[in-house]
Amino acid sequence: MRNWLGSAAFFAVVFCSTSMVVRACDARLEVPTQTASGALLRGVTCPNAQINWLEQTTFATDEGLFVVGIGRDVVGAYPLTASIDGQSVQAVVSISPREYRISIVEGVPQRTVTPSEDELIRIRRESAMVAEAKAMVVTVDHWQQPAIEPASGRISGVYGSQRVYNGTPGNPHYGLDIAAPTGTPVVAPLGGVVVLAEDDLFYSGGTIIVAHGAGLFSSFLHLSSVDVEVGQVLERGAPLGKIGSTGRATGPHLDWRMNWRNQRVDTQWLLQSGWPNTASQFIDAQQTN
Repeated sequence: MRNWLGSAAFFAVVFCSTSMVVRACDARLEVPTQTASGALLRGVTCPNAQINWLEQTTFATDEGLFVVGIGRDVVGAYPLTASIDGQSVQAVVSISPREYRISIVEGVPQRTVTPSEDELIRIRRESAMVAEAKAMVVTVDHWQQPAIEPASGRISGVYGSQRVYNGTPGNPHYGLDIAAPTGTPVVAPLGGVVVLAEDDLFYSGGTIIVAHGAGLFSSFLHLSSVDVEVGQVLERGAPLGKIGSTGRATGPHLDWRMNWRNQRVDTQWLLQSGWPNTASQFIDAQQTN
């Protein structure tokens, strides 16, 4: 098992077209007001303002930029608040629902569907380790870099789909699956800092977690080779490892996931060409996968 630590990292996202600009006193808040579940939102406010969103707190950069995420099942209207020097401004973000597929997955190792008591102890230990890595706070020192695909291959699974493993309903799938032969290279879609690098976790097998800053983390699962070390600072496109079928998998593929704080977001949001201008465009694009 490898220890983890933090360092400086970065992340960038792009505006949706529908947004609200609110100015009160000397405060400013600009953020999209219409989007969909699974989205990442970028906004602008006063430099270093505190941002409160979905019971989570983050801070704007020295330039006033910030990013927040929206989980799979978050639907409705929610307030986003920016506070600075005792003053606050607020915008309400309307989040549209999405339809998710049912995915039938047969042939996974049965022990990963119905683990033993000893394996449950291992699972709880590994889950705590992953949660601790994702709680790392890193200093943002880069901004507005577009994401690239972490691997070449066929899209075999998408965010949000309900999984049924060997006939047993499981948790929703939160990643983008890219199917390719074992040994296919995996690269960093964004720069960041490696906060976890493990060769053999129970569910996810070879696993790497990279912190991008601003509370954003990418996870890369089922790897046959883990080629980075904890604490390593990566540039976009840097080698991470190689595709495999370790952990709970039926064949070689990369499962790329991302979360902002406690919200699990859709990595395909980053890979849309120029980012869709509206939530409906994004939803339409997902339904064609």
